[in-house]
Amino acid sequence: MWARSGLVGNASSLHASGRAARRVLEEAREEVAAALGAHPTELVFTSGGTEGDNLAVHGSWIARRAAGPGEPHGRPRVLLSSIEHHALHDLVPALVRDGAVVDRLPVRPDGIADPAVLAGALAGAAGRETAVASLMWVNNETGAVQPVQALAEACRSAGAWSHSDAVQAVGHVPFDFAASGLDLATVTAHKVGGPVGIGALLVRRGVSPAPIVFGGGQERGIRSGTLAPVLAVGFAAAVVEAVARLEEHAARWRRLRTRLLDGLAGLPDVRPHLPETASPSLVNVAFLGCEADDLLLLLDAAGVDASVGSACTAGVSRTSHVLLAAGLAEDEARSTLRFSFGAETGEADVDTLLRVLPEALERARRARGATFGSRR
Repeated sequence: MWARSGLVGNASSLHASGRAARRVLEEAREEVAAALGAHPTELVFTSGGTEGDNLAVHGSWIARRAAGPGEPHGRPRVLLSSIEHHALHDLVPALVRDGAVVDRLPVRPDGIADPAVLAGALAGAAGRETAVASLMWVNNETGAVQPVQALAEACRSAGAWSHSDAVQAVGHVPFDFAASGLDLATVTAHKVGGPVGIGALLVRRGVSPAPIVFGGGQERGIRSGTLAPVLAVGFAAAVVEAVARLEEHAARWRRLRTRLLDGLAGLPDVRPHLPETASPSLVNVAFLGCEADDLLLLLDAAGVDASVGSACTAGVSRTSHVLLAAGLAEDEARSTLRFSFGAETGEADVDTLLRVLPEALERARRARGATFGSRR
């Protein structure tokens, strides 16, 4: 028996502690939904972005397949952009194993999907119904902002559900679920300074992806599992502040980005990748002539955090599929690092990077030369 002090109990339980936990959870749900331009009933709590993406796309395909006609076109296809996060990029084998046809949407050299190509891809499905199409709102490696409203409109015309991985969008660029026209959107807490281990899938009313996790039937029967009120409270506090201070943070990030790019301009064979429309909080840069992994470790030793590809593939050396999809050569893609600005990043952090970068870059290029020389 639990003492009724503090936040204890299962939010699905009927006893007093459970009811108290439920109240806290639902208040947090209302706060998160309001900040994101959604109705509280449209917010399904998840463990984070990866689960949300899987539930949105795999769950939508299962639901649409079950509701569709028989063969030969009874297995609707899935349309994914070629620059999706690994949460969807690596979902493809499972979709295919289940019988889905998965088509890829290309992007322009700046890493942004062309709305006309998107509409054409949805219209030209060769008689096969499209269950769901997914295009991430802001790419996690390049910062490219995608035409998600065009996705929503094209999907509506084609009778498909639309989904966007908005993990890098919330708190970094303007975000409004209702105004977007999307059917589904994935968000997570830790990208706006909230706790790790909680996120949400926004599900427009009238849309219901099939569950991919089974148990107690929580979250409208879409996502079973014991809910975490404490994490939900942290999620709510973080997203409310991030959205409220978006303009302030974005203006500072733009100044930091300019400071960084001006400093990089003085270094040889350094090539920033700047999409036409980009999040101000990400800078993707190719340091030609070196391996990004080598430079990353040297910067880390100097006290600077940077990233290669997606953080979810940390420790796995493979070339970014995002950069290859945008047309970069293998060598350039393998020399690319990503720098991210957060709520606490300041000019001193950028200055530290610019101070230690020249020596680190020279050492990384020498290391590559020695490695290549040993192979000849």
